[in-house]
Amino acid sequence: MKRTLLNIFNLVIKELKSLLYDKGMIILIIYVFSVAIYIGGTKASTELKNASIAFVDDDKTIFSQRLIDAFYKPRFNTADIISYSDIDTNMDKGYYTFIILIPSGFEKDLLAGKTPELQVNVDATRMTQAGIGSGYISNIINQETQVFLKQGYESSINPNLVVRYKYNPNLTAEWFGSINEVINNIVMISILLSAASLVREREHGTIEHLLVMPLKSFEIMISKILAVSIIILIGVSFSLFFIIETLLQIPIIGSIPLFLFATFLVLFATTSIGVFIGTIVQNMPQLGMIFILVVLPMMMLSGSMSPFESMPISIQYLMTLMPTSHFVEIAQSILFRGAGFDIVYLKMLNIVVIGLLFFIFTLLIFKKSLGLEK
Repeated sequence: MKRTLLNIFNLVIKELKSLLYDKGMIILIIYVFSVAIYIGGTKASTELKNASIAFVDDDKTIFSQRLIDAFYKPRFNTADIISYSDIDTNMDKGYYTFIILIPSGFEKDLLAGKTPELQVNVDATRMTQAGIGSGYISNIINQETQVFLKQGYESSINPNLVVRYKYNPNLTAEWFGSINEVINNIVMISILLSAASLVREREHGTIEHLLVMPLKSFEIMISKILAVSIIILIGVSFSLFFIIETLLQIPIIGSIPLFLFATFLVLFATTSIGVFIGTIVQNMPQLGMIFILVVLPMMMLSGSMSPFESMPISIQYLMTLMPTSHFVEIAQSILFRGAGFDIVYLKMLNIVVIGLLFFIFTLLIFKKSLGLEK
């Protein structure tokens, strides 16, 4: 046992030194746990933000001014007032995404019990913003109209609906995007590092050096897993403390040590997958092609990019066999909802079982590829 531990320790040091000499990989690791996290949190999102809007106010009444004042930041930019003749010109030049025409006599018809109409011009070339913004505009106009007529929410007939958002009260997309970027990068870089380490040794001929040493295949494989885990845990800690909490000012309400422990568990499984890929490929170009075929589906179907429940049932059953699906649920429960060990321990147990299966299967393939019977 002492000899085995010493061998693993020395092999881990060797793996870390090899990685430090690979400047390209070092730059990639720094990028994915710093710049990529920042971009993932601040990139253009599908939520409505600072949409350009203008009004043509032919009514010029108290209600029309109240309606104009209801559109403000951060959903919309401060509304501009333009003339009717400027509508086509401004839409053609792309100055505004939305132009709302309030016709003359709108307030008078409203108070008379009629159903006056507003004209909303939408630049649909900005497809996402146009679709979401139209819904916001409709809701804002209906709400302001109901309040103005002392109906709707103040009526004894209609219920007073109060909506409270938990965990992300302002529906800030940066919170979700940055955390999911961390989760995806953990999976991506762990598989890539462990696979690339084995392929690099095969290309440089250093794998033959290991074969002539009194080493077991278990020791070689576990050292690669531990070395990759150390690097990634350091990168994840940096991302959480300096990029997410300090730079992006995103609050993390859960236990970071618990999340790092869950990360270590999933790394045991994902690095085993990486070693398996590194075993079956012969060079870096093959690794790149296999990496795309394996990692992208794992990331896309794990639940980090789209809700797991919205996928076909067959895909859901299939992805329960992958450690990434359980890890996404654990990470979101801990970092978003502040879940403790008593809530996520079953998911952690699933990751451990899946990781052991991947490890044993990969170890058998790895041992056979090296021609080792020990």
